Amino acid sequence: MTVTPDWTPETIASIFAGKITTWNDPAIAADNPDATLPSTKISPVHRSDDSGTTKNFTDYMSKTAGDVWTYEPDGVWPLPGGEAGNGTSGVISSVKGGECTIGYADESQAAGLGIAKIGVGSDFVAPSPAAAAKVVESSKVKSGRGNYDFAYDINRETTSTDEYPIVLVSYHIGCMQYDKKETADLVKAFEGYVVSAKGQQAAADAAGSAPISDTLRTQAMTAVDAITAAG
Repeated sequence: MTVTPDWTPETIASIFAGKITTWNDPAIAADNPDATLPSTKISPVHRSDDSGTTKNFTDYMSKTAGDVWTYEPDGVWPLPGGEAGNGTSGVISSVKGGECTIGYADESQAAGLGIAKIGVGSDFVAPSPAAAAKVVESSKVKSGRGNYDFAYDINRETTSTDEYPIVLVSYHIGCMQYDKKETADLVKAFEGYVVSAKGQQAAADAAGSAPISDTLRTQAMTAVDAITAAG
């Protein structure tokens, strides 16, 4: 069964916590009043390996549906049993090959599967590059770090319907100072390309990632421009 349902955070968390077990559960029906839902059992699929995707997903559930999802964010799936797949490809394969399955994976790898919209504010929002970039832009930089350390506390609880909060940010880590000018110049050129519109589009084309916004690009470039050589 391939469906593209609307789900509130509480419904998502209840499914993966094992508290909602059938597709016609009243909570799913309330989120999707116009849908004809079968009484078949839901088969959730999670990652079997230690995964940043799992930590990202469990962080979302703990922050938006903490009364239901009572586990700490973790890269290792916290519940025993259930169906599991190794890596993104394993989850996708299990979801495609199973009956009445649901899983979580990078959107870029989910072609051919129904992708749920999630409750944000007063609406349901699907993943998109623009919505992903927007939620990162609205998120706060983690406190207590260096001036050029732009690690974000993702705004999972956003109510802005132009933002999609289940995102994972990939980071580049470099030094602010290098021994040789040639090395510093090379790193600056590389990182400048990475955050440029051209570099971001290349990453989107190759890996399906969401390009950062111009605001985030300007912020990132302050770190790139600050790279120097000793002496």
